Amino acid sequence: MLKIQEIREIIKLIDHSSIDEFSYEAEGTKVKLKKNSVNGSTEQVVSQAKPEAAVAVAQVPVETTQAPVAAPTSNESVAHSEQNESAVNDDSLHKIKSPMVGTFYASSSPDAPAFVQVGDKVNEDGIVCIVEAMKLFNEIEAEVSGEIVEILVKDGQLVEYGQPLFLVKAN
Repeated sequence: MLKIQEIREIIKLIDHSSIDEFSYEAEGTKVKLKKNSVNGSTEQVVSQAKPEAAVAVAQVPVETTQAPVAAPTSNESVAHSEQNESAVNDDSLHKIKSPMVGTFYASSSPDAPAFVQVGDKVNEDGIVCIVEAMKLFNEIEAEVSGEIVEILVKDGQLVEYGQPLFLVKAN
């Protein structure tokens, strides 16, 4: 049985992703989330069936708003932004991408050191980060041997499927 906090976390992940519809079913619990493309709200249908009870269904509309994005305030910010954009578009660098929607963690726990930092050498099967989705912590491997050139996301940041996380200069 899903707890309300777990359902809220799923809603947040879906709202911040490009996913339009999500379904989950386990142990008699069904969760279906569908974004309403007209006003950007999300509609949820949650049902929990017990062997001896009837199915209960609740529909809750949730309004979502996106905060406006602030423009860079200095030429230094603009230059840094352009530099990051050119680095991401550099075809000579390998991009380690997120295999799922979730929360990016640079280390295994808040007090542990990061798996990798800029300048670190990595192997194909070396763990570079964790992406947490629905209380499951998924270790992400480097996929290539080389040197970490840039870390593109911050610890605790929500990431989408296919979003570049690291840039690696492959050997």
